[in-house]
Amino acid sequence: MGLLDSLKDVLNQYTSSSAQNSANASQHFDQVAQAASPNMIAEGLSAIFRSDQTPAFGNLVGNLFSQSNGEQKAGMLNQLLASVGPSALASLAGGGALASLLGGGKQITPDQAQNVSPDVVQQIATHAEKSDPSIIDRASQFYAEHPALIKTLGGAALSIALAKVAERQKAA
Repeated sequence: MGLLDSLKDVLNQYTSSSAQNSANASQHFDQVAQAASPNMIAEGLSAIFRSDQTPAFGNLVGNLFSQSNGEQKAGMLNQLLASVGPSALASLAGGGALASLLGGGKQITPDQAQNVSPDVVQQIATHAEKSDPSIIDRASQFYAEHPALIKTLGGAALSIALAKVAERQKAA
């Protein structure tokens, strides 16, 4: 019996659309995140990012960015910047300073990332999603490595992720 099998009762609470149990979602997410693979968590995050029941991708990434430490901020910012490139970045409000930092093609450091506002990150993420929709999957993979950070999205979003994990577990 696998670890996720032992959480079958927990996951079953998220298999029907009427049973979105957001009151306990944070605790349930902790349990599932300990047992599930990062890929499974990433699928749940992709469901959050693509859901019409949550804020837009850019808003969610901006929120996660504001809750992140310097290394997490730099990691996500570098993912986003790889999708938009310096030329598109220069056209975004507040992106010019980042574009000049990237002039040599270098990566943003944790110290530099601390000085970037979540609003700028939200704009970059929104632009990145439009120009490269696969950024959602890369952002999901990145944040799947940081389950405590994911919990800052709240119970309703976590319920969506848990429903996706439950769906995948049922199909396995």
